[in-house]
Amino acid sequence: MLDEEKDINFVSWAELGDIITGRPNLGQMVPVAVYRALQYSIRHVLSEEFDKEFANRILFKAGKLVGEKFCQDLLDVNLPLTEFFTQLQNVLVEQKMGILRIEKVDMEKMEFLLTIAEDLDCSGLPFKDSVVCNFDEGFLAGILKVYMGKNFDVKEIDCWGTGDRVCRFLVNNPE
Repeated sequence: MLDEEKDINFVSWAELGDIITGRPNLGQMVPVAVYRALQYSIRHVLSEEFDKEFANRILFKAGKLVGEKFCQDLLDVNLPLTEFFTQLQNVLVEQKMGILRIEKVDMEKMEFLLTIAEDLDCSGLPFKDSVVCNFDEGFLAGILKVYMGKNFDVKEIDCWGTGDRVCRFLVNNPE
């Protein structure tokens, strides 16, 4: 039983527990549908209780927190940018989170154009009238904040959910 004064907080990747010991038979992988059921049920409840914009903001903030911890705990932030992006691509594939492609890098403007194929959030969804990868936007913003020490705006401009076959994100530093 949890102490009522304590809360479960996500402060590091290690806080997620020893999954191999805790799940010796089932292991660490779950079907993408289970992940989506969790995320979309939370989105649905937040939208009903508040509104769609609130739900999108919360998913972005949650994604940013996860991105920050992911970068701090699983990536080498001392690598040069090209090597960092290569490492990020490899870890995303190893974790079966998606296939990252860097389409454009403009260091002068601090602007990037990134795509993620086979992502967890929407690849294979029926078409909708809006982009749905708010968590991914935050995830990328969190990774880049830790790596570059700056806040980034991340906006999904193409999405499987709107008929594209990859999710494309425009990333820039507003400062």
